[in-house]
Amino acid sequence: MSKKSRSQQWFGGDSMNAFIHRSWMKNGGLPDDMFDGRPVIGICNTFSEFTPCNAHFRGLVEHIKAGVLDAGGFPLEFPVFSCGESILRPGAMLFRNLAAMDAEEAIRANPMDGVILMAGCDKTTPSLLMGAASVDLPSILISGGPMLNGRHRGGILGSGTDIWRLSEEVRAGVISREEFVAAESGMSRSPGHCTTMGTASTMASMSEALGVTLPGNAAYPAVDARRAKLARLTGRRAVEMVKEDLRLSHLLTRQAFINAIRVNAALGGSTNAVLHLLALAGRMEVELTLQDWDDAGRSVPTLANVMPSGKYLMEEFCYAGGVPAVQSEIRDLLDLSVMTASGKTLGENLEGVENFNTDVIRTRDNPIVENGGIVVLRGNLVPDGAVIKPSAATPALMKHRGKAVVFTSMQDYKARIDDPDLEVDENSILVLQNCGPKGFPGMPEVGNMGLPRKLLKKGIRDLVRISDARMSGTAFGTVVLHAAPEAAVGGPIVLVRDGDIIELDVEGRRLHLDVDEAELERRRMDWSPPHAPETGYKGLYIRHVMQADKGADFDFLVGCRGSEVAEDSH
Repeated sequence: MSKKSRSQQWFGGDSMNAFIHRSWMKNGGLPDDMFDGRPVIGICNTFSEFTPCNAHFRGLVEHIKAGVLDAGGFPLEFPVFSCGESILRPGAMLFRNLAAMDAEEAIRANPMDGVILMAGCDKTTPSLLMGAASVDLPSILISGGPMLNGRHRGGILGSGTDIWRLSEEVRAGVISREEFVAAESGMSRSPGHCTTMGTASTMASMSEALGVTLPGNAAYPAVDARRAKLARLTGRRAVEMVKEDLRLSHLLTRQAFINAIRVNAALGGSTNAVLHLLALAGRMEVELTLQDWDDAGRSVPTLANVMPSGKYLMEEFCYAGGVPAVQSEIRDLLDLSVMTASGKTLGENLEGVENFNTDVIRTRDNPIVENGGIVVLRGNLVPDGAVIKPSAATPALMKHRGKAVVFTSMQDYKARIDDPDLEVDENSILVLQNCGPKGFPGMPEVGNMGLPRKLLKKGIRDLVRISDARMSGTAFGTVVLHAAPEAAVGGPIVLVRDGDIIELDVEGRRLHLDVDEAELERRRMDWSPPHAPETGYKGLYIRHVMQADKGADFDFLVGCRGSEVAEDSH
């Protein structure tokens, strides 16, 4: 490197501070030549035994370190807050921004020239990318990979997707609770994240589609030897990226984000990707709006026949060719000139790519859904937008008019949903309020509300559901999410009352509350904002989190603050 590297501002020279920095590092047995100017690669590890998706990272990191050493780099591992989706309460989304802050400040404050981001569970991917984008060092991400297919009683089980299905079957009395519990071990039978195209697999795929990973990153199972090989190659590539000064700002361009939106449509990916990519674009200071999701994804067919939109799981998706095979099928819709972390353009990465199973990854003339993608709805109920995933919805409900059944909170929903006297039928629209970014707080995955037991017993398995919440990427149904503005800030969704008529028109991109404006204004005058905590992280979150249409990042974290080395305190 022609100029003094970033790490040498700590380790280079004969000053007292350089002596201190080198001396304390040497207590780990490091030889003198580790400080001779070779690139220092930080390895940002989200390992935690409380994050089962990432619990195998202790082994994976050793392959990464070996790759860094192969290429003449100096690997140094560091931890950050790990957002475990399956265990963390009240929900991992509440802590995504905290984890991003942790990653950003750890990267900037330490003597690294480049960084490898180890992600897997849902929020660990966007949090690391957001934090790294605000620093803008040469950065590359590697995912932990999905679990092996779930297996139970001779069939396959998809994590998340089959939980929702089996849970409703228990409530309907179709299967016993004992059978439901028996599926647990078979559903999660190896290290790794969800086996479906849920948020974890979607965000791994989005990282690959954005060009911030090596090709093939998203789909190799966690226990596949090729995952370890990819980890070693990622370590090598990180050193090369430092030498090339290939930073995230060179990769995360508007064209790369539009590519990712189109790949998400072809995958039938999670609605959560909307929030995360909007927040990431804000950190990178790239112009990206909620409407771009509809505009860019509208004409893209869904090709990945993977749960929850299809029938297969990530293991079959891997063997069929993974994300590169999907990209190749829609290559005419992508900007192939974008640069990727491999050091090659997307077009170069796709040379020679094949689709090995056209039932798992469909061809353009045989899609799962002709026009996939995330649809953005607007109207007097959601003036700043809401989203729905058509590939996981019931076609007959995509244009629907019905009476609202309103729940003012998740607690209210749980208390009343199975009340035999609840006035609800197959034409009703369930509305859940106060579960948005500020209202819960943290925007929980409760938008795919379970149906009333009395309707389940009649064989009904879907209703239109509307909320300011999110839903798991593994979930399905005719579910309208991310209503903006949310109820907690006085958004129109808080004004809905039992019996109000709501009109959903997905093709027309419309969500309308059929109540006259005078009545809505009267209700608005009666509304008062909920009391919010003023101290602690929750207080900070509620004061500064932006709405869903802006990605739910903190307002004071938007933008790239760079990698300038602060003055030493000694």
